[in-house]
Amino acid sequence: MASKRVVIIGPAHPLRGGLASYNERLCRAFQQAGHVASICTFSLQYPGFLFPGTTQYSSEPAPTDISIDVAINSVNPLNWIIVGRKLAKLKPDLIVVRYWLPFMGPCLGTILRIVKRNKHTRVVCIADNIIPHERRFGDVPFTRYFVKPIDGFVTMSEKVLSDLPLFVRDKPARFVPHPLYDNFGEAVDRLEARRFLGIQDDGPIMLFFGFIRAYKGLDWLFEAMALLKQAKHPVKALIAGEFYEDSKPYLEQIERLGIADQLILHTDFIPDSEVRYYLSAADMVIQPYKHATQSGVTPLAYHFEIPMIVTRVGGLPALVPDGQVGLVCEPNPTAIADAIRRFFATGAEPFRAHLREEKKKYQWSVMVDALLSL
Repeated sequence: MASKRVVIIGPAHPLRGGLASYNERLCRAFQQAGHVASICTFSLQYPGFLFPGTTQYSSEPAPTDISIDVAINSVNPLNWIIVGRKLAKLKPDLIVVRYWLPFMGPCLGTILRIVKRNKHTRVVCIADNIIPHERRFGDVPFTRYFVKPIDGFVTMSEKVLSDLPLFVRDKPARFVPHPLYDNFGEAVDRLEARRFLGIQDDGPIMLFFGFIRAYKGLDWLFEAMALLKQAKHPVKALIAGEFYEDSKPYLEQIERLGIADQLILHTDFIPDSEVRYYLSAADMVIQPYKHATQSGVTPLAYHFEIPMIVTRVGGLPALVPDGQVGLVCEPNPTAIADAIRRFFATGAEPFRAHLREEKKKYQWSVMVDALLSL
């Protein structure tokens, strides 16, 4: 395929988080395929009162191998016009736009309408969510406004693909699994990783990784751990990620259940340079979600070849073949406790060969080809 000029619209450095990491890795994948790719990101992503974490910005150095234009103010309509005109004049062959939250609908929808006036640029959306995890006023009209200038959609779960017809029926859409997060370096020795994290314990540890939000079921995991303790099967969990909601109910639950001795709490934001230590320190990754579309934690576990336990919700079971790369259980504390017990009864080793084989499906070249073909 002839070289294309590609612009990715979405979070990137100096913003932090999984979306930023993904977009930067996708930009590199386009470059590796011989295309001219860059990112247009936000100068203001969220107003401070809407952001649940401590900071939106990364402490990591800026990438030197990709071009990032820090340009979009999500709440300034005048800025949307300026950015839209700038991108229209650039005339990229393809814009890849991320859509994960209806709040972004007016901003991105306006920019893309202006770009499309150049009668050249095609726009493909990577839809992380069409129906958000937490419902808010304006979700439906904002999303309806956003989808109008889009030429095609890629979803990373069958669930989001099935949600799309609620808003758009006349445009091509394709399911492509979330590629591997292979940009966090290679695994390190388990004991070295635990020393780096200040973990003295040499026993089995499961990892709950990522921003802590209600739908991710951390409270269910705590209940499951209490059940295991009562049954004389105590296990330890490393909780790694920043609270994106009030931490008080979780801390009160830990005290009420008496499981503090089973927990290793690292509830600050995890910088990219430290991610590999958390995955390398764990025997298993657990995702006790109450509902989900897809999860960036799954391809992260695949990259580091760490088995998983996931609940049977959204797109999670499709990416974690039960009994091969991990275990799938029903979404409730009792079933989660049983899956944890079964996993640690056999250990991680039976899953390793399947993980190495299954991860071959999740290459960045597959995503690049899908975006270009749409």
